[in-house]
Amino acid sequence: MKHNDIVNDNCSLGIELGSTRIKAILIDENNKPLASGGFTWNNKMIDGYWSYSIEDIWKGLAISYSELKMDVKKKYNTTITTFKAIGISAMMHGYLVFDKNDELLVPFRTWRNTYTKESSEKLASVFNFPIPQRYSIAHLYQAILNNEKHINDINKMTTLAGYIHYKLTNNFVIGIGDASGMFPIDCKTKDYNKKYIKQFNEISNLKYSIKEILPKVQTAGQLAGLLTLEGAHLLDQEGDLLPNIPLCPPEGDAGTGMVSTNSIKVNTGNVSAGTSVFAMIVLEKELSNFYDKLDFVTTPDGFLTAMVHSNNCTGDYDAWLSMFKEVIEISGGHITTAQLYDKILNQALLGDKDCGGLLCYNYLSGEPITDFNDGRPIFTRKLNSNFNLANFMRAQLYTSLCILRMGLDLLYEKEKVHVDSITGHGGFFKTPLVGQTVMANATHTPINVVESSGEGGAWGIAILANYVGETISLPEYLDSKVFNNIKIDTVIPTKEDCDGFNRFYELYKGSLAIESAAIHCLK
Repeated sequence: MKHNDIVNDNCSLGIELGSTRIKAILIDENNKPLASGGFTWNNKMIDGYWSYSIEDIWKGLAISYSELKMDVKKKYNTTITTFKAIGISAMMHGYLVFDKNDELLVPFRTWRNTYTKESSEKLASVFNFPIPQRYSIAHLYQAILNNEKHINDINKMTTLAGYIHYKLTNNFVIGIGDASGMFPIDCKTKDYNKKYIKQFNEISNLKYSIKEILPKVQTAGQLAGLLTLEGAHLLDQEGDLLPNIPLCPPEGDAGTGMVSTNSIKVNTGNVSAGTSVFAMIVLEKELSNFYDKLDFVTTPDGFLTAMVHSNNCTGDYDAWLSMFKEVIEISGGHITTAQLYDKILNQALLGDKDCGGLLCYNYLSGEPITDFNDGRPIFTRKLNSNFNLANFMRAQLYTSLCILRMGLDLLYEKEKVHVDSITGHGGFFKTPLVGQTVMANATHTPINVVESSGEGGAWGIAILANYVGETISLPEYLDSKVFNNIKIDTVIPTKEDCDGFNRFYELYKGSLAIESAAIHCLK
């Protein structure tokens, strides 16, 4: 690409603030990545809450943008001054509240805080709708229950992405996907649920309506404001960036994950698997019953999406593989971590379909779906088991997906939800075919892996920035202008493999008393 294509505002900027890294990415008009920049950060305990300081937020954004700017200069010998559009994404949920002077009332409380159990349970009971502890409204209601002094001074409540967008544009709005992690959304009106607004106001006894402090909801494709001169200086401290650049609605990391995996069509989904694992399935309609094991968000264009989340995925087998590497090294051998994973994980595909009587639990922490507040990793086996490396690794991979399967069973069996395909991304899928095959066996669904999904949420929000003003639907846009020339690998599960997983899964469910005993005995 010639540098003129960049300076002639044909490119869009996407920035996502993840839990450990802020990433900025520049894409062209065909949604191809051109340059990037980043900043590593981490949450800190501030006043008893997991938080990121306001100073670190803006420092990280400025450094990420500066690195991208230098990357463009190096590759294309030009200085960025403008973009076609900009998009901001960040970790969903959490609690950012401001007074009438836009001063932060308490330090940012992130999704990681788990002090809101009382409020989430009470709200779920009132709404008859699941309200996870990380939702913004759960944080607010807990502050009300705790009689925190700042409550009556709140003028605005938003997410991290919504806050940054507001500071860049002076426009207090939020993308519908990010909004769905603040307060339940009515997918028919594409706005906060009026019934729940009324119910919340009745139990909160605030001097204002909750609707007054929430940002306005917008959907993908809408213009969500223009970059102000002050906002331009916050991003580019050298002063080269010009104002009046359009911004798309700010989105959460769930929504940008859906976009970057092309998983926003009804009856499709995506699964992110690494240290933890979660799946998001786009639904045709609302479910018939309330399930406290499922969370609900929306796609960036406002379609209801069910989320299943498991706290534990790869952590325990990572520990086993680390020990295997140690055995190799003390025996005089040498192997890289990447080589180790490829060789040993591939053995799993050679194992018995049901893991040969081997059983393990990967609970490094608790699992709400099985009602464990704590966890202990366990490996055990039947007396007549076929104990070998292939079955051991297959069991380690299978156990990492059993909680996910439990949540999906609520959709599959109780609600008869049909899923055409699921797209996988994350470290679980790094070894070709292995994670993909195991996931297909566990979910009984074809699993796609997209060549470019590794670009992540920053790419997803950059695509949404490019989408501003388009007249075709978001699924049509993704199919025709983003993923039309991208390689997609698909694994379709066999009946024999699915039956094998089911036998392991039944053993897993029927033996949970082992996990209870381990927690009780291994203090």
